[in-house]
Amino acid sequence: MNTNILLKETQDFINTNLKSDITKLVLKGSPFNSISIQEIAEQIEAKKRCEKKLPTWFKTANIYYPNKLNIEQTSSEITANYKANLVSGNSLVDITGGFGVDTYYFSQKVNTVTHCEINKELSKIVTHNFQELNVKNIKTVVGDGIEFLKNSSQQFDWINTDPSRRNDVKGKVFLLEDCLPNIPENLELLFEKSNHILIKVSPILDITSAINELNFVKEIHIIAIENEVKELLFILEKNYTQQIEIKTINLNKKENQYFNFSLNNEVTATYSEPKLYLFEPNSAILKAGAFNQISSQLQIDKLHPNSHLYTSEKLIDFPGRKFEITHCISYDKKQLKKLIPTKKANITTRNFPETVEQIRKKTGLKDGGNQYLFFTTDLNNNHIILICKKV
Repeated sequence: MNTNILLKETQDFINTNLKSDITKLVLKGSPFNSISIQEIAEQIEAKKRCEKKLPTWFKTANIYYPNKLNIEQTSSEITANYKANLVSGNSLVDITGGFGVDTYYFSQKVNTVTHCEINKELSKIVTHNFQELNVKNIKTVVGDGIEFLKNSSQQFDWINTDPSRRNDVKGKVFLLEDCLPNIPENLELLFEKSNHILIKVSPILDITSAINELNFVKEIHIIAIENEVKELLFILEKNYTQQIEIKTINLNKKENQYFNFSLNNEVTATYSEPKLYLFEPNSAILKAGAFNQISSQLQIDKLHPNSHLYTSEKLIDFPGRKFEITHCISYDKKQLKKLIPTKKANITTRNFPETVEQIRKKTGLKDGGNQYLFFTTDLNNNHIILICKKV
């Protein structure tokens, strides 16, 4: 951590060049003897990434930024605030503190918070930033969070952890035991120190595999922002043996969409041909696999067991996209061209043998316009096209 970066003239230079071409800036070299142009470029790039993701940090003077990878890996303020509303009490320890965004928001809900970070440089940066953010109730600790717990005699109301995927694990599917720290291996220790554990994991983690690796799972929260799943949260409560609650949320600018259900509740879906309205669940619900629950709870029909599209004669408040079906046709290029004279449409495929790219190539339809085409399979296994307009 080069403290010369915090000098007024350096900060002024960084703020003045936030929109400058970094490549050209680097070629000019550093205007300061004690700071390299690479260090300045790193600060500029990292700060730029915070403008929307971490506006509190971006707007606060004299924040020191780590490399952009740390910024990419940290929670956004939106998801950190959501997590903070899940905890309460007198004490919380974040055993994988990172850049400290989650810790900062936890400190607004819990009396005393401990931030553990194994990277000495990053811990120093976070300590400085907490001072600039005027946070008084966070203690920063340099070191391995698991070792900290082993050596601590304190009981905590909550333990938070965000285990990182090991670099040597290849492929998209991985397990919690493939992460650092290895939470399944250390569960006994964690429950010795707290009755409540909050685990944040990557959205690509398989939910069923994670449940099998853990004990006493009480809730699973699936957080999406603007229909993109960002985080999976597992809440563990010591000795909890009842049904696991799945809570999905899609955070949007206009409105937040919620859908909750109990795991392993035996529910069945109903099916029908396309009716007046079509409903497409948001990404958090799709990640949760709540396909039958959507049909059962909202009393709408599925088009096909594998299509995950829903239909109804009534327009309902639905956690996803809503459309009015204007035409339902078989996959016929000639008929499609007559119905789409502008040759522009938004195309989605669900349970269909061809990709969007293949369909565009065959039909000549370009992206855009205000018509929405769903290429899917109906209850009788026929390939159909639903021509819709957004509600």
